[in-house]
Amino acid sequence: MVHLGQKRRGAVQGECYPGIEPIHCAVLSNTKGLYLIMTTNQLDNLDVDISQMRPEFETQLANLVAIPTISSDPRRTADIQRGVEFAAELLANSGFTTRIVSTAGNPVVCGKLIINPSWPTVTFYNHLDVQPVDPSEWQTDPFNLTIKGDRYFGRGTVDDKGPALAILMAVQYVREQNVPLNFTCIWEFEEEVGSAHFEDFIKAEQATLATDSVLVADTVWQAAGRPAISYGLRGLVSFELTLQTGTSDVHSGLAGGVARNPLGELAHIITECYDATTGHVNIPGFYDDVQPVTTAELNGFTASGFSATDFAAVHGFISMRISKDAEVLSRIMTEPSFEVHGLVGGYTGPGVKNIIPPTATAKLSARLVPNQDPVRIFNLIKNFIKERHPDIQMRMVDMCNPYLGETQGPYATAATDATKYAFGIAPVFVREGGSIGSVLTMSKHLKVPIMLLGLGLPEHGYHSVNENFDWLQAAGGIKLFVKYFTEIAKIQRPE
Repeated sequence: MVHLGQKRRGAVQGECYPGIEPIHCAVLSNTKGLYLIMTTNQLDNLDVDISQMRPEFETQLANLVAIPTISSDPRRTADIQRGVEFAAELLANSGFTTRIVSTAGNPVVCGKLIINPSWPTVTFYNHLDVQPVDPSEWQTDPFNLTIKGDRYFGRGTVDDKGPALAILMAVQYVREQNVPLNFTCIWEFEEEVGSAHFEDFIKAEQATLATDSVLVADTVWQAAGRPAISYGLRGLVSFELTLQTGTSDVHSGLAGGVARNPLGELAHIITECYDATTGHVNIPGFYDDVQPVTTAELNGFTASGFSATDFAAVHGFISMRISKDAEVLSRIMTEPSFEVHGLVGGYTGPGVKNIIPPTATAKLSARLVPNQDPVRIFNLIKNFIKERHPDIQMRMVDMCNPYLGETQGPYATAATDATKYAFGIAPVFVREGGSIGSVLTMSKHLKVPIMLLGLGLPEHGYHSVNENFDWLQAAGGIKLFVKYFTEIAKIQRPE
């Protein structure tokens, strides 16, 4: 197995890889010559081969984790650049032609491995930026990979550096087997801050990013041992409400009962918008465009191995609004929500300071489901608030459309077969409660099938303290991606 840190020489077209018996090579012809499709027999040693990859996987994961690519922290600009340069080198050493593409924000690393222009091309996307950390909350150093048995602790291990490495090692393997497939890599460094400049990148590079399909590994199963393929993502509209009623703090003994209190008024309008006990949104028209889910979809969700009890434990909930498995899944995967993220203003130090603040800001968002338009929802909320409180200022922060992908067709079939091959059980199709803005952008501009084949588990702690990944998921992921690549190499391009 060629190491990620070494440059490799391309396999000779039309020849079997050394050590592979010729009987195992299915030789096909096309107008450009001969090439190979890897057969099932050729995969007989795949588990052994993957086990031999483990030291290299751990070495490179440690290298990636050691670079604190926190995109939300402007003090980490130099670390982002280090991460970009290391990522480009990693791709180059795997045989890719690489480019670092500048944007108005953080750069994007692009790699191309085009062996034969007549072969289909698959693009794989990951993000290599990470969430911020408070080291005091961690049991280990978040930027020093800690290995405990089969588990890897460190920021970015599961989101999304570990899955990125799993894909790259699978790419190396199938290239060494001369599978007739070209590869394009997109590694982003702004996903954790909303991919603000990703669409500009895609539009500028669209001519160079032509592809037949896209693979994204940034999603989560509902339970260990129960593979899940995500086909849907909730959309998002986030916004701020600001109310100013004065120019300075005033003493509540001198002005209490007369002065308007912006904190209280914002709290009141929030309670008018939604019922915090049930989560129901009171804004007229909010639910009008929600697309009903089918019984088959719901059956798939409930077959995912999800447990509301485990869900609460993983997330540290003392209590939840509902506790039945099916209802929890339905709320997360198929229903919109309204959330309060912060209420800023007044005195927040120790004790009580008896003042009335002059201004306050509320930070809010709504998660959206298929058929809901973020612009329409934002305007519904804005009009609802303005009718009741005309002096509240409302500012859009971010928006993202919902996404609904494929559950049928050749790529979905290939993903299903590959997942079953790797993990020994057929996957279920589920939706994600979160958003991945880059998926919407690629769907809009590249206009090809996108498969979301994530490897994360609830206990891996996406965005949480003590984030981790494990070798069983990584090894299974490499096996999944190898099989997936061999299957999609057989898909005929449309005329």
